[in-house]
Amino acid sequence: MNKSKIVFIQIKESIIAAIDALRLNKVRALLSTLGITIGIFCIIAVLSVVESFQISLEKSVESLGKDVVFVEKWPWSFSSDYKWWKYMNRPNTTLNELKNINEKTTLSDAQMLTINLGNRTIKSNENSASGIDVIGVTHDYYLVRSFDINKGRYFTENETGNAVNVCLIGNTLSETFFPNVYPIEREIKISGRGFKIVGVFKKEGESMIGNSLDNVVIIPVQTAAKYVRVNSDYADSRIHVKARDGVAIETLQEEINGIMRSQRKLRPGEVENFALNKTTLISEPIKDTFKTVNIAGWIIGVFAMLVGGFGIANIMFVSVKERTNQIGIQKSLGAKNYFILIEFLVEAIILCIIGCVFGLLLVWMLIWILSSSFDFQFFLSAKNIFTGIVVSVVLGVVAGIIPAWQASTLNPVDAIRSK
Repeated sequence: MNKSKIVFIQIKESIIAAIDALRLNKVRALLSTLGITIGIFCIIAVLSVVESFQISLEKSVESLGKDVVFVEKWPWSFSSDYKWWKYMNRPNTTLNELKNINEKTTLSDAQMLTINLGNRTIKSNENSASGIDVIGVTHDYYLVRSFDINKGRYFTENETGNAVNVCLIGNTLSETFFPNVYPIEREIKISGRGFKIVGVFKKEGESMIGNSLDNVVIIPVQTAAKYVRVNSDYADSRIHVKARDGVAIETLQEEINGIMRSQRKLRPGEVENFALNKTTLISEPIKDTFKTVNIAGWIIGVFAMLVGGFGIANIMFVSVKERTNQIGIQKSLGAKNYFILIEFLVEAIILCIIGCVFGLLLVWMLIWILSSSFDFQFFLSAKNIFTGIVVSVVLGVVAGIIPAWQASTLNPVDAIRSK
């Protein structure tokens, strides 16, 4: 019989012996794992919640476009000295500036302009909803902003070019106004004006940066121009410029900066009266917050697991003392030191894994409750489950190594004589 097979058999027997020992002391075993359970719960719960938010953030950023430059008057900033009074007097971006960028850019694949028409009241038959964002978009909206259409279709070029009263609505609005009716070709009224629904966006859920389309109505900019002055300084407009494949976002920013300065006739050295934003300006500060929360979760969890680790070590010392006579008999019958070492080490690891299992079950329950209570998808990933198991195994080795070593080095004669 080769050595690897012998070792495997001995580990298997050690696991059986450890489980038998734990079965004889169920209450003590469960109490000793309480600290591990709390520690794993703290660590994995924080990691899972943060990971869920991070994935949502990444999806939100991807839908806006990681490779998109946003040209507008308001810079994206989280600083405390935000000079809003200075930016407020800047001119809004216009359709003429979009046309100029489209003609002069060499590093962009697509460009579009959006105008937020503010919170509007939407009605259909006897149903109504207030505070709904209505956004006017140019035709290339679908080339820049990532989205899926669940029912119907996108605007045709004829509809956008001829300012037809058509719209795309969010999934939540569709369920609100047409719960049991196919919504396509139905009519809704936006501030009293009728619009035909041609498409419904696929449900996106809550967004970390507030750009979900679930409660939004999209109409062509040319249609919006019939009711509001889209080129006025009061319009909340923004130009989106998508980089070509392989073009760095910073390189595209430099090109757009030059085009916009030329368009607005800014002299060399004169401060820009527009802002060039990118999604990292939003995502990076949030990611830093996530890192801080992760560290806090680890600190709380480690302290709880240290307490649990001391509890496991204490239980293992008691277990060694209680089974000293048995250890002496095993050694007198030929059991090697490493066999005894493995037996007690495996017992400590199993105790920690039991605590880990309970901790992961608590995390799963928390995730299920949060996902059921909020319109947001929380989840427990395989990576976090693996992290919990690894942490538990390492703690089991650390907590059990000294008691296991003490047991393995006992003199068989003295051990048999002990009471």
